[in-house]
Amino acid sequence: MITTRPRRFWAVPAIAVASVVLGIATTATMQAAGLFAGTGPFPAGPPSCAAPALPGSVVDVTATDMGPMMGPGMMGPGMMGPGAGGRHGPGGPGGGHPWPGMGMMRLLVNPATAPAGPVSLRVINTGALTHEVVVLPLAAGESPGQRVSGSDGKIDESASLGEAARSCGAGDGDGIVPAATGWTTLTLPAGRYELVCNVAGHYAAGMYAELDVVGQPK
Repeated sequence: MITTRPRRFWAVPAIAVASVVLGIATTATMQAAGLFAGTGPFPAGPPSCAAPALPGSVVDVTATDMGPMMGPGMMGPGMMGPGAGGRHGPGGPGGGHPWPGMGMMRLLVNPATAPAGPVSLRVINTGALTHEVVVLPLAAGESPGQRVSGSDGKIDESASLGEAARSCGAGDGDGIVPAATGWTTLTLPAGRYELVCNVAGHYAAGMYAELDVVGQPK
């Protein structure tokens, strides 16, 4: 009598082979997308470029965020619920833009005080999104984070004194990509300055910090 092996015995090895093939294909796709090279949503390893020796007082600015959680779909009013927008929510400085001021993005400044004269900002992007740093003067009695965002999610930067917005370069550009560094050198008189990221929605999400410039010691 000829017996046949039940087909269920062949199912396990078939599934194992299919899983291996699927895993290889997925890995190749992710590598092609740059997810394992620091060019995708999750940057890996040290910064892809470093700033050269910069003149004057060097101030390090770190731009950071919570990565994929910061997309409009995750940050929209539907997920946040009524009243979750903070002071940048509807009716506040954020102008009701879908990126409310939850403090999920940050600009960290070190040191926060520099002597008047040449000041170089060295900006490193340790987040997963593109950022920039724009320097704006602060008026007497004005605090960081009080500027009003327009319908485009940006604040008025017409008073800008300069910016670091170029990956691996100085000055203006298309933004500093994840794991990259940008820089700029400005001559600043004594005063208070607000450093902001003016990519749409980022200011309202908390990307601002104060830099105080003091008179030269006698």
